Amino acid sequence: MLVSPGFLDAHQHLDKTGVLPFTPNPSGTLQGAREAFAKYARTAGPNDIRKRAMRTIRRCLSRGTTAIRSHVNVDKDAGFHGIETLAGVRDRAQDDIILQLVAFMTPHPGQDFDWLAENIDRAVALADAVGGTPAVSEDPPRYLDMLFSAAVKAGKPVDLHLDEHLKADVHLLDAALERVERFGMQGRTVFSHVSVLSALPRKEFQRIAERLRALDVGVVTLPAANLYLQGRDAEMLPPRGLTRVAELYRAGVTIATASDNIQDPFVPTGSGDMLEIARWTLLAGHLRGDELTAAHRMITTAPARLMGLGKDYGLRAGARADFVVTNCVDTDTLVAGGPDRTFVFSRGRLVSQSATETFGLKEDA
Repeated sequence: MLVSPGFLDAHQHLDKTGVLPFTPNPSGTLQGAREAFAKYARTAGPNDIRKRAMRTIRRCLSRGTTAIRSHVNVDKDAGFHGIETLAGVRDRAQDDIILQLVAFMTPHPGQDFDWLAENIDRAVALADAVGGTPAVSEDPPRYLDMLFSAAVKAGKPVDLHLDEHLKADVHLLDAALERVERFGMQGRTVFSHVSVLSALPRKEFQRIAERLRALDVGVVTLPAANLYLQGRDAEMLPPRGLTRVAELYRAGVTIATASDNIQDPFVPTGSGDMLEIARWTLLAGHLRGDELTAAHRMITTAPARLMGLGKDYGLRAGARADFVVTNCVDTDTLVAGGPDRTFVFSRGRLVSQSATETFGLKEDA
């Protein structure tokens, strides 16, 4: 039997989960997904959000996930329904699963800064971190300043959707890194996606990777969304759309992997199984067969660091005792093929167990 620390999903969208039947995205693009959810968000009420989120949380817990960081839209379309509802879910579920909320201050084309500026403090007060999408803003430098200022004021970390595209000439990596340094947010900032790193020349990537490492900025790769949404306009050799997973890992940058969206217009699939995401990360991120343990770290110790879980996490005296017991012999086997029997513990209590049994093809007696 193998005992692993609980799996961690460092980037989800629980306000969006499960809306696929109601949010068609015929183009399969990132912009199409944004528009589809924005339309749906105008009518999504607290009960709808709560039911969908709880369904996904339960499924994640049953598959060994003991902590989730969820970005939650706060904008003119979604209002505060998502962040207020999920703050209640977070507080009620704390004995079973750790939930962290990122106030995802979502800019839309044509939306001025007044609404975001007037409401960001209220949103951040309900959240555990501050986030947003600078590339979508009409004034990225001003938008970045607003996010980092709010984070410093509230004493909370920053988690950005940064450069979720493959346009090498318009990236915001240097602008974001400059603010990490200026606002003193070293070790408290995460860049999610950063797909554009795969489009940069290698020397430019290496320069930025060194700055990420020096400023202790973490990265979260999101293979499901990037594989699905990126590269649809390519006439040939469509790109994978992920960041440089293997190279960041080998350069010493703290990198985690996560689900991102689950069954919505951004990603139409998703089971809440972090082992599945780890496999996708190894394959699409060009890790090697001898780096299965690295993929395991990307769903355990790496996200624990990025989420600031500290001594509460892990297999040590005094921790929360969130762990997963399986019939695998080691972490390589766990990631490569998965378990047949799983027992999930939260705060030392058994909260889920599952087993796969095959009744055919029995061995000869």
